[in-house]
Amino acid sequence: MDAVALARLQFAFTVGFHILWPTMTIGLAWFVTWLSVLWWRTGNPVYRQLMRFWMRIFALGFGMGVVTGIVLSYEIGTNWAGFSRSAAHVLGPLFLYETLTAFFLEAGFIGIMLFGEGRVSRGAHVFACAMVSVGALLSATWIVAANSWMQTPAGAVADAHGIYHVVSWWDVVFTASFPYRLAHMVCASFLTVSFVVAGVSAFHIWRQRHVAASRTAFSMALWMALILAPTQIALGDLHGRNTLEHQPTKLAAMEGLWETTRGPAMTVIAWPDMATQSNLYALDIPHLASLYLTHSWKGEVEGLKAVSPADQPNVPVVFFAFRIMAGIGMVLLATAITGLVLRLRRRLFEARWFLWLAMATTPLGFIAVIAGWTVTEAGRQPWLIYGQLRTVDAVAPVAAGAVGASLLGFFLLYNVLMLAFAWFAGRLALAGPADLPVTAPEHPGLDGTNLGRRSASSPSTSLAPATPRNPQAAGA
Repeated sequence: MDAVALARLQFAFTVGFHILWPTMTIGLAWFVTWLSVLWWRTGNPVYRQLMRFWMRIFALGFGMGVVTGIVLSYEIGTNWAGFSRSAAHVLGPLFLYETLTAFFLEAGFIGIMLFGEGRVSRGAHVFACAMVSVGALLSATWIVAANSWMQTPAGAVADAHGIYHVVSWWDVVFTASFPYRLAHMVCASFLTVSFVVAGVSAFHIWRQRHVAASRTAFSMALWMALILAPTQIALGDLHGRNTLEHQPTKLAAMEGLWETTRGPAMTVIAWPDMATQSNLYALDIPHLASLYLTHSWKGEVEGLKAVSPADQPNVPVVFFAFRIMAGIGMVLLATAITGLVLRLRRRLFEARWFLWLAMATTPLGFIAVIAGWTVTEAGRQPWLIYGQLRTVDAVAPVAAGAVGASLLGFFLLYNVLMLAFAWFAGRLALAGPADLPVTAPEHPGLDGTNLGRRSASSPSTSLAPATPRNPQAAGA
């Protein structure tokens, strides 16, 4: 493999690994914030147990995201010097804005979020959680804005030396694809976390441990999934129509459509053959692609052959990644609807087969996010800045051996990090919320709520002013 292929593979691996953690922490931060609000307003100890439990898993994911995100900045400078030289005036400020508005906000309040509960008032803790959540959302906003500019560039022009200069910051940030991509990514994060919470809670319900807390979280997660799953599909439809307009070659690769066609069929499955520029073993449904792409029975969709083979992405990669993403979306929607049916029949917590199904869906959101990111990035090729800067022209003059060695190093290190995360997060998840010790000193809150001081080892220890007589009611 040459230096270009190795540099692409290295960045794909590191960014694919990194994206797992923002996906998890954006959704978890808001979930923890909501639990903090419920604990503040109701005093129900179950919400406090759940808040502490998921806050610890959030902290592990947040740390992983920080460590793996820093690497990407260095990679852009070392492996993609041509890109850095061309786009520094555009992307450099966007990364700076992320640091100023998002990273500092998170860094300023995450200590209070993680360690201040019981030391500050409930209202102050809610505020700290909200600030961390807003910071995570702002971070995603700036990063998606930077990537959207690479997908649908606007607001900047290149001079004779290929250096981009900003003429309108508004157009740089709010590109044609930005609102669709941001909404799709944030909703994906919330949906992914909904099924993570549902899966972990289903495990404890199945084992009949921490029943009150687990049932509460399970119910909350499935309500959110029921709202978010169809919302994500609707956002995907809007995003697809935007891609049809601004990146038709990418969309043609997603659909496996070679010829420009009126009323194109949906190719359910096939093997896109780039050598023959055709699909092998195709299973098609007539006119269906026209309906969901153009909302018309006879809409025209541009095919891959509208551009030369040199300007086409790797069609099989984009084609199959899109089907993985869309297929998982359908599975998650069906699971959420099934949960609603069981809830209406009052069998949500008793149907053990559904608990197994919820556990099985736990990782699917992450797989769908990686598949969707693959569609986005692989579908843009051979362009780094779509239609303007080719990937081969943006790579740094680094020897293939050096890139390969660093790729191997990242592969080994990241697998160690993943194993460490799986070990610590897995132990927390398996232990459950009720097994977390109450060690923080408590005092009368600034909102007037007297939580009192209690020993974690005392038999009468409670997370609320009063101890329920039924131990299950406190998630014990």
